[in-house]
Amino acid sequence: MIRLTRLNKRPLIVNSDLIEFIENAPDTVLTLVTGDKLVVLETAEEILDMIIKFRRRLLPTSFAVLPPVVPASTAEESGDSEGKE
Repeated sequence: MIRLTRLNKRPLIVNSDLIEFIENAPDTVLTLVTGDKLVVLETAEEILDMIIKFRRRLLPTSFAVLPPVVPASTAEESGDSEGKE
């Protein structure tokens, strides 16, 4: 989620995963995947920076919950060596 500001200076929090595209024409217009459009004070570049910072904060925690990855060749070798002699 990122914090943005509407043209009337009221704060707005947006789920950045729902942003389909951002236009500068001349105001910044966000089009969401739902088709809704939001006009905000921040520039497209500022919004991109906010999204990157938000996702970087999530990245370490998302990797922490993943189970360790075992290469397929190692798993197959241990299974194939049993019973095949």
